[in-house]
Amino acid sequence: MWALSQPWRPGTRPLLADTPARLLVALACVAAASRLLAGRTPLAAVAMRVVGVAAGHGALLATALAWAGCGRGSGVVAIVLLAAAAAAATVRPAGALAYLSVPLWIAWLARRRRLAALGLAGPVSRRALLAAVALGAVLGGHLLVSASLTLGVHIRPDGVAAVLAALAYDAGANVLAAECFFRGALFNRAQRRWSRAGGLALATAAYVARYLVDPLLPKSVEWLVGATFYLTLLGAGNCWLFWWSGSLVPGLVGALIFFTGYRLLGTGP
Repeated sequence: MWALSQPWRPGTRPLLADTPARLLVALACVAAASRLLAGRTPLAAVAMRVVGVAAGHGALLATALAWAGCGRGSGVVAIVLLAAAAAAATVRPAGALAYLSVPLWIAWLARRRRLAALGLAGPVSRRALLAAVALGAVLGGHLLVSASLTLGVHIRPDGVAAVLAALAYDAGANVLAAECFFRGALFNRAQRRWSRAGGLALATAAYVARYLVDPLLPKSVEWLVGATFYLTLLGAGNCWLFWWSGSLVPGLVGALIFFTGYRLLGTGP
């Protein structure tokens, strides 16, 4: 419960204090350069994919780690692991298992009690875990049914290997980076500085916006409206789980279960 029990003194530090600005600028420059080169050579497209994963998810994860007081070095390690995993995934589907190196790095930091500020320390409430499983299962199940009935989208036919590769990406990059930053870092800081409702609104709005601009999300009106609906409920629910339990783990579990349903629709990374 450290993440919620420690007092916040409004006005003493800005909301964005400790943001690794230089690292984020460097990531933005690399991403811009790769975008300029995309399409000119076959390798440029592959490089852009790797850079996109490392820069996008790495920026969120590095910022969360910096806000937790880990320093820039921990974020750089996470970015390097993300880049290596993305490169391995472009070679063969089994290479996506390399994404699991990122949560292992986060777990190592947590065991050294360096991520208490993100809600990654101490025991996890079983009731919170059950609530997270229920939230993820209800939203994921509803997504599968509604997408099948309204969009004509069915469970992906390309086999278990593709689903597992997509889930490895979610566990090591997509879900991990989003929950660490939007719940463990942004919501936690904002609700201390202003109010629980204000923190929830800010974190959830930023969370939804992050996915709406994601190039991997289909851009039809139906998909955008559906994404806004489900991600708003998931984001708000995970904020509540974080506030209730003081742990980031339930939100990670709930989000991973929800994205399992999403990946079954054939929307892999």
